[in-house]
Amino acid sequence: MQRWLVAMFATTLVVVAGCKQKQQANEILIGHVASMTGDTATFGQSADKGILLALDEINKEGLVLGKPVKVLTEDDRSVSDEARTATEKLISRDHVCAILGEIASSRSIQMAPACQDAHIPMLSPGSTNVKVTTLGDYIFRACFTDEFQGAAMADFAVKNLKVKKYAVLYAANSDYSVGLKDFFNEAAKKLGAEETMELSYSEKSDVDFSAQLTKIRDTKPDAIIATGYYNEAGKIARQARDLGIKVPLIGGDGWDSDQLIKIGGDALNGCYFSNHYAPDEDRPAVKAFVDAFQAKYHEVPDAMAILGYDAMKLMIDAIKRAGSTDGPKIRDALAATKDFHGAAGDITIDSDRNAKKPIVIVGIHDGKLKFEAAVNPS
Repeated sequence: MQRWLVAMFATTLVVVAGCKQKQQANEILIGHVASMTGDTATFGQSADKGILLALDEINKEGLVLGKPVKVLTEDDRSVSDEARTATEKLISRDHVCAILGEIASSRSIQMAPACQDAHIPMLSPGSTNVKVTTLGDYIFRACFTDEFQGAAMADFAVKNLKVKKYAVLYAANSDYSVGLKDFFNEAAKKLGAEETMELSYSEKSDVDFSAQLTKIRDTKPDAIIATGYYNEAGKIARQARDLGIKVPLIGGDGWDSDQLIKIGGDALNGCYFSNHYAPDEDRPAVKAFVDAFQAKYHEVPDAMAILGYDAMKLMIDAIKRAGSTDGPKIRDALAATKDFHGAAGDITIDSDRNAKKPIVIVGIHDGKLKFEAAVNPS
């Protein structure tokens, strides 16, 4: 009886595995690792919505290599270690041919080795830290880097806002925050601006920034550079205004979330951040994307949504050009991407697997986000 049960169990496993392999053979599986819950849940949720909108359009256009496309999303709960675990599951359990994710740079850095080891192409929609794509030749991004973003922020601050002195408040345990402030500093100093003070805090654990802001206030800067994420930026703005600090706060794309204004309120008026797009930008591609997103989800898309949308479209474009779901062939096609027409701007992948594309500056006025300027990669 025991031998019979063991044999039956083994047969069942073979049948299940066979069915799964047959199902996978009839569809193209793309994995998505995202913070669907946790501290930066809006990042993952927005990117996933953009990816699924793109998926709808892709499958409506017809089969890809004779097959429908399916996206499998794994929640990393905004935890770096879980991002790698989720990636390994998608590769070993689900046998995806490519991975999209993450938005947060720290989590993409954890994911990259798993993709590189398995020769599975990974395309981050929104990780801007320069380290991400240095981790292997299978690791790509569909967004600009912090080197470009920091320089654009500095250029806008000095030339448009006439900032001569600035202070910096950053998250010491965030690869994104540290990298962005370093590149801002480098560019701002070349433009003749002076840093009055640089103070840090701990991402996730710190919620009271009054001690740092009090010290910064005493240096009388023209602006405060806050390179953390939206959940920190909103609180920093409120606490700064409570301390009588009236100068603008300037941040990066990590500010972009529908929660930013809800957290910071009127304290954010007169502040600015660099971003991947602005919903009111006067470009046909942006208008078409915003209209389609609103029709599906009944909300205005943030930058993570358009990045997810473009990343999904770019990955499928590469698979079509590769003519295969083989990892190395998709990798080669991604590396050869030139002038891909994304909704957030044209994308060319450079020799370091980074996307050359425009950046926009967004201002906050009367509680609303407004397009201020665009900066091209050149």
